[in-house]
Amino acid sequence: MHMNKKLEDLIPELQQHRRVILGHELTPIDPLPRLGQDLGIDLWAKRDDCNGLAFGGNKVRQLEYYLGPGMDMNADTVLITGALQSNFVRLTAAAAVKLGWQAHVQLEERVPSNDQLYRKSGNVFLNNLLGAEISYFPEGEDEAGADRALDKRAEELKNQGRHPYVIHLGLGSLPYGGLGYIRAAAEAYRQVIASDNKPDYVVIPSGSGLTHAGFLVGARAIGWDIPIIGICVRRDQKSQTDRIRQRSNELTDMISRTGLITDQDIIISDKTLAPGYGKMNQQVKEAIEKTAQLEAILLDPVYTARTMAGLIDQVRTNAIPKGAKVLFIHTGGNPAIFAYQNAIESFS
Repeated sequence: MHMNKKLEDLIPELQQHRRVILGHELTPIDPLPRLGQDLGIDLWAKRDDCNGLAFGGNKVRQLEYYLGPGMDMNADTVLITGALQSNFVRLTAAAAVKLGWQAHVQLEERVPSNDQLYRKSGNVFLNNLLGAEISYFPEGEDEAGADRALDKRAEELKNQGRHPYVIHLGLGSLPYGGLGYIRAAAEAYRQVIASDNKPDYVVIPSGSGLTHAGFLVGARAIGWDIPIIGICVRRDQKSQTDRIRQRSNELTDMISRTGLITDQDIIISDKTLAPGYGKMNQQVKEAIEKTAQLEAILLDPVYTARTMAGLIDQVRTNAIPKGAKVLFIHTGGNPAIFAYQNAIESFS
């Protein structure tokens, strides 16, 4: 039934929102048989690391909806804030190149480190290569302050005759990026239905919340009642549950489907989060090594490896039972591997 419909037909309310196409429309779902066998599950990966824009990643889908309003405003400059090794920042710089805009990226000090690989390699190197203007923000957990600093820079650019568009990521702004993952859920559902290979669980990173909340809202909007387990990469379980509840409610309002998500839909684990955002632990290192050495798939320490570590923990604690079919959402972030080389090699 669903395979004969366009994604817009599955969730027609998405057409209310302007989308700028930046990446591949369809990313593959690949089997991970050797890692799955090692864990005792049937494991698959939705490969959003393969969506075509400057090393790819989940933020490509989000930017397609964030930059739509910017196009309507005839913007020529985009501003965004994020951690030093932010994939969102790198992909915003890449999207600006595609659109012929200038990117101003603000890098926040979220992970205390004097490691020169962390400070200069990976996404930082790519931001420079893509021609972004770079500034720095001294705090790492002040979303409102970081957004205010962007607004101040936008005013300066406006006074210089530019047409700036600011991507606000704090809780006071509409989560346009989540629309991209509403769409991704419909895309994934069509793929698994076509292959007659429906998973029992989805495991997904939960950071800013837009990927997790968007996929959850998208799944429920098309009637896909699958457990979607968010793995914390930045905040603890309670804080993240509150955030996903808020973001899910905002997204359901944005597609005129208020009340679609209940508290029972929000499943979150923070058991692989310590010692915190962007910091290594043994579970993360194991996830990086297992996935590389069994499947030749690379995971970054900040999002995807922490999420795979969470998936492994869910299996080992029987929260996901042996033999279950699990879909892992690979959200990209591979350039950060190079920035974390010393941390990965030295961690034991």
